[in-house]
Amino acid sequence: MRIAIGCDHRGLNLKQFIIKLISQTEHSHEDFGCYTADSVDYPDIAKKVAEAVADGEFECGILICSTGIGMSIAANKVKGIRAALCHDAFSAQRARQHNDANILCFGEEQEPDTVREIVDAFLTCEFEGGRHLRRLSKIKAMEG
Repeated sequence: MRIAIGCDHRGLNLKQFIIKLISQTEHSHEDFGCYTADSVDYPDIAKKVAEAVADGEFECGILICSTGIGMSIAANKVKGIRAALCHDAFSAQRARQHNDANILCFGEEQEPDTVREIVDAFLTCEFEGGRHLRRLSKIKAMEG
């Protein structure tokens, strides 16, 4: 699986940790920034990652900022994106299985073991379809 990953200046450390996790798997990634602790605007990074996922260049994305809220809001403005802010493996699992989430969002302040569990759940779970297709269709209709 190809993964687009990005962060703002507050998410840099966690992004680097997640890149190490991804590197230990069969997945590949592309880093969309930021690359230093210099202040950047999270919507710029969220847009790059979300458009790359929506265009089909990447199967999914991961975005990190201070809380994950800003990245989630910004990414969800891109048609075709279903970004989910997850704080545990269960929410990451359900985001994929029930909502076909294609971008995982994080806040910087997460424990490494929790991050590992969340990333693993998000990358290994698949959309279940079935009754969830009807609901996903309603979400897509809202995009216009």
